[in-house]
Amino acid sequence: MSDYLGEFRTEWRAAASATLGLSCGLIMTSYVIGIMGPHLIAAFGWSRSELAGVQVMGLVCVLIFPFVGRIADMIGAKRTALFGIISTPIVFFAFSQVQSIFSYGIVFALQLILLTSTTPPIYCRVIVQHFTKARGLALAVAASGPPLVAAIGGPLLNNLAVAQGWQAAYYALTAFTLVCGLTTYVMMPPDRPRAVTSERKRPAREDYGLILRTPSFWLLAVSVLLCNLPQSVTLTQLNLIIAEHGVTGRSASIMISAFAMGMLVGRFVSGYALDKFPPRLVATLGFSISAFGLFAMGQPGISGPSLVAAVLAVGLSFGAEADILAFLIYRQFGVRIYSTVHGMLAAIVGLAAAVGAGSLSYVLHLTDSYRPFMTIMGVAVLIGGLALMLLPRHAVQETAVEPAPHDGEDGDPFPRPAG
Repeated sequence: MSDYLGEFRTEWRAAASATLGLSCGLIMTSYVIGIMGPHLIAAFGWSRSELAGVQVMGLVCVLIFPFVGRIADMIGAKRTALFGIISTPIVFFAFSQVQSIFSYGIVFALQLILLTSTTPPIYCRVIVQHFTKARGLALAVAASGPPLVAAIGGPLLNNLAVAQGWQAAYYALTAFTLVCGLTTYVMMPPDRPRAVTSERKRPAREDYGLILRTPSFWLLAVSVLLCNLPQSVTLTQLNLIIAEHGVTGRSASIMISAFAMGMLVGRFVSGYALDKFPPRLVATLGFSISAFGLFAMGQPGISGPSLVAAVLAVGLSFGAEADILAFLIYRQFGVRIYSTVHGMLAAIVGLAAAVGAGSLSYVLHLTDSYRPFMTIMGVAVLIGGLALMLLPRHAVQETAVEPAPHDGEDGDPFPRPAG
């Protein structure tokens, strides 16, 4: 255990920079939207549908992620992240100057385009390069940064907006992201040199062809698509889903707390398990457990304790998915094209969120109930989770390029020099 946790002492810069970078990047902005939305509506008289309509532009990320991931593999994570680090405070300052829903939409679109380089395909690359034994746990630590920052800073931001106005809140975000972004860049270690120094640089056509010919990519893609269909809907409408079961008020707050706690626990349990047990098994269990929670939430007349257990199960799985995906990409593809693959799969996550939201809208139109949707999503998630058991036990990449370690091994494609 001392050797396992000791890796955090030697590679603390990688863990700290990835955690802080994710906490002041694009992921953090989803929490900001939820906090600032009511204040903007009150200030400008926008309708909720107008604000929601702007957020549909989140589909832009589906197009941007693959390109940003490719750039990170070509020039390194640190240089790629710098672009987003510089852009983030500029974008938040621009938000402080908006005067109409049109100008807000323009800045929102720029935020999606410019800040994509502050997301997991970039910062997780830092983790997988520098951690070997505690790679899964380090990914869990990094993924926990944004929700913890939101839990602490969210109320402070809201109180500032109430006391000083929405512009003051955006000024504070400008200062926060400037300081944290620069700190992230200073702490971030440089990319490690490739294990095979004689490796020639490959054109994008060859790398994309290699990825698309690899069965592991398609298994991951199908699993990511199916397992993320209900995620954004459940995250944003959990209150309404449990209210359909007659749970409101303080009882609803308890269940929402159980969901948040489940996400946090799931993240760390899965991260540790990935380092200690066969990743395919951990991934299958981690992705599939929410299916049983979704099935339960789709049943009429479910008891209160059973509903709490169902919400907790969904939270556990949703919390585990981020570090499981980042870990599996490394296991199957190594580091050389890590961000390229991660960017492509991140685009599929965005697509799944849009399809899931559209599917819910259609189901509600037909049935006026969340329960059929939850049952359908339970089936989809279970299929997606079980698909991960089909991943090959051994890495599928060419060993001449960069071998990824086999299940149960601690091999590192970037061995440290002696001494």
